Amino acid sequence: MSSSLTEIVLPQRPPDMPCPTVVTDGDRLSLFVALEAVEDPRDPRGRRYPLVSILAAAVCAVIAGACTFASVTDWVRFQDRTVWARLGFDDRIPAATTVWRLLIRIDAAVLSQVLARWLRSRAVPAPVAGRWWRLVIAVDGKVVRGARLGDGRQVHLLSAYDTSTGIVLAQVQITAKSNEIPAFAPLLRLVKTVLGSLDGVLLVADALHAQVGHADLLAADNAHLMVTAKANQPKLFAQLKTLPWAQVPVGAQTRETGHGRKETRTVKALTVATPGGLGFPNAEQAVRITRTRTIKGKTSRETAYLTISLPAGQARPADLGAWARSEWQIENRLHYVRDVTLREDAHQARTGNGPAVFATLRNTSIGYHRLNGATNIAEATREANHRPHDLLAAVTTGKPTVTRVNMTSQ
Repeated sequence: MSSSLTEIVLPQRPPDMPCPTVVTDGDRLSLFVALEAVEDPRDPRGRRYPLVSILAAAVCAVIAGACTFASVTDWVRFQDRTVWARLGFDDRIPAATTVWRLLIRIDAAVLSQVLARWLRSRAVPAPVAGRWWRLVIAVDGKVVRGARLGDGRQVHLLSAYDTSTGIVLAQVQITAKSNEIPAFAPLLRLVKTVLGSLDGVLLVADALHAQVGHADLLAADNAHLMVTAKANQPKLFAQLKTLPWAQVPVGAQTRETGHGRKETRTVKALTVATPGGLGFPNAEQAVRITRTRTIKGKTSRETAYLTISLPAGQARPADLGAWARSEWQIENRLHYVRDVTLREDAHQARTGNGPAVFATLRNTSIGYHRLNGATNIAEATREANHRPHDLLAAVTTGKPTVTRVNMTSQ
């Protein structure tokens, strides 16, 4: 029997149809091979179409800009028979209801892990001589506004975003009557599964995750946490505000101008040497970042206080400023794109695992295009839509994708 997965799922390929690109089981960069790890929830007696074919079609369709379950089926339906063959279909393709019924039953967490590993296997970080890199992961939640659970509540997802590659490493759906805090530990376990280890990894998060339990979890894996301190940690917040910042020299300062706005960011950092140090577990440094913005002649100033579990010798002020800003990447480079370009909030997915599964497909689309160096995801999806043969060739062969997004240096 041929070792080509595509040949296996096409036993009745019409004789006049061109042979699909050979994809061997040993090709770890192939989307088809990666998707074999996803368990099929269907009864074996009712499987007309291979699971990997439907999942690969869904991934490719969303990479090409599909925004709903129906548009996934439409994208496949509008392709020629050669594309059908390469996806694993013969002269028939699944109906929209078939695709929908299958995707809403797929384990969203498993699919997220499988696709994250697939994207990471294709990423080739650009090496920089003489520098040591630290992996920075931003953690943040997002409400899928168009989706609803059985009781009418909106779907809330918590994601871990690799700021160096643009890949979502893990995503979990927050359970009923809960919030992001209890979901942090399950998310961290999934990230560890994808990476293999959290040793040396830095997680950046907003003030909601300034939790003692989070800090202890990361410390147990030799990972680090950088969080903003606000009123949810009143003692820590008061301590940070009353530190002698006037006596601390400016560690780093950046100035930016654009879109009618001028912004100056000033970073100060210090290590508290008093007994007990900072009132937060494993915190090594206190950080103050002052942002001064001038828009249309009006100037505003905002001050943020943060803690980080890395000592001064491993986290310079310039790094601290860059890492603090990387927490916004998950908002600007992921959540915003899912909403505006891939129209997530307008998608009224309400059944089963549908909202989480389609969010995973959107994450994969964005990560795939980021790895290809795309800065305009809308343009990248249009190009993929107009060149389906090139897209299929790229995702089903072992051609690695070069990462053009610079990693945060230390």
